[in-house]
Amino acid sequence: MACVIGIDVGTGSARAGIFDLSGAMLGSGKCAIALHKGAGGIVEQSSEDIWNAVCNAVKSAVAAAAVDPASVRGIGFDATCSLVILGEDGMPLPVSEDRNIIVWMDHRALDQAERINAMGHDVLSYVGGRISPEMETPKLLWLKENMPDLYAQAWQFMDLTDFLTWRASGDLARSICTVTCKWTYLGHEGRWDDSYFRAIGLGDLVDQGFERIGTKVVDAGTALGTGLTAHAAADMGLPAGIPVGAGLIDAHAGGIGSVCDAPQDRLAYVFGTSSCTMTSTSEPAFVSGVWGPYFSAMVPGLWLNEGGQSAAGAAIDELILHHPFAPEAQALADKDGLSLPDWLAKEVEGRDVLQAVQGLHVVPEPIGNRAPHADPNTRAVISGIGMERDKDSLVALYLASLCGLGYGLRQIIEAQARTGTHVKEVVISGGAGRSSLVRQVLADATGLPICAPKAEEPVLLGSAILGAIAGHAFHSVADGMSAMSSLSAMYQPDPTALARHNARFAVYETLQAIARRAVDV
Repeated sequence: MACVIGIDVGTGSARAGIFDLSGAMLGSGKCAIALHKGAGGIVEQSSEDIWNAVCNAVKSAVAAAAVDPASVRGIGFDATCSLVILGEDGMPLPVSEDRNIIVWMDHRALDQAERINAMGHDVLSYVGGRISPEMETPKLLWLKENMPDLYAQAWQFMDLTDFLTWRASGDLARSICTVTCKWTYLGHEGRWDDSYFRAIGLGDLVDQGFERIGTKVVDAGTALGTGLTAHAAADMGLPAGIPVGAGLIDAHAGGIGSVCDAPQDRLAYVFGTSSCTMTSTSEPAFVSGVWGPYFSAMVPGLWLNEGGQSAAGAAIDELILHHPFAPEAQALADKDGLSLPDWLAKEVEGRDVLQAVQGLHVVPEPIGNRAPHADPNTRAVISGIGMERDKDSLVALYLASLCGLGYGLRQIIEAQARTGTHVKEVVISGGAGRSSLVRQVLADATGLPICAPKAEEPVLLGSAILGAIAGHAFHSVADGMSAMSSLSAMYQPDPTALARHNARFAVYETLQAIARRAVDV
């Protein structure tokens, strides 16, 4: 039986899934990856650690699926939009110790991002008007200014997805998804903008013909090189020559694996450590504070607007851990074999959500606002905390934080609607969005139906679809989406709850505005 492999590298783990060509997952594997956090917003990882985790996950998935490795028709990758630094001969070039990756959430380049934004270059109109320190050109500028010797020594600067496809295939081609969304490549024109790089202080990359950041850019799913190299095949326990498809950023793979055959009607909401929203349009839509429009960055031939929250699942984790009952709740969750948020969701059963959160309001932005305000400096707000230290008050804090994420999603949807980009449904994927409670709260908070994809792991499925395209199982990404993905449950907004959420949403926006003004006071 023919099968394909999808590989997803998130912030904390590498995962692999084996899928048949109908989209059914036959087996999966997972391996943790190390994450280092330091002062000043520093977050780093090791590309060697990640590659080893990928290979272990693939071996585990093949064993779990009990498939013949020779039946694998293609491999697809997705990963976080983290910056990988490679030295001569492709060896890791560490920024500290053995860590040669500046992770997407690393905010060391705040100053560089602000200086770039102050220039107001035309390129910025394709990132919602403001570049984020999560993106790669501010990080490159930080390296050049703070570690000039390392910057000069670097052979390649790569997005993590492109590093993985290079490590697998030996092909240095970049995905149009990574370079358009995070590096300012103008996908609709098929070029880098020389004047932008010269203006911000990275003119050396222009002088070198952009050879260190990518001279060949291809659509996601394009077959790379001659397939899996002998060395990579040995690492993974697979035959050499299996087609390797150009990859996607992890959230965009979730979009491919979830919006099915109606990408222009459905907003993909990938809810994990952070969240991403993906909206596809036939014509470019310029939405202030929402990244894009990006051409062919998710579905080839369509434009993409990308929003989201810099911390989503991570924001809930962080905020509830401040509560006095959190250690006891964590022990109870551990006893039940659940994460703390999942345990809290179970504790909500039978409660009136809006009654539980009455008077308690949370703006869950501990590391800034990704969209629609594009403000990395704002911080979280909790209003209405009393003296209670019990389980019920912790449950209320969890629910209020979840409502806050729903209001943030609503802001993005409304910002896009003001420019004429309307969606009919939201399709949710990602580990933090599996709960029925989460889905219903988001439906009630946004006023839109929340759909759940049939696939248990839509991000892995999205990458597997890329492998299927590379292996010529399907002609196009759209064909692969139609054949391998579908929807299951739908959660309709409750009209009564929506009316009550409208009042809370007004409070949310007021608190958020105050928080943004209060940062420098």
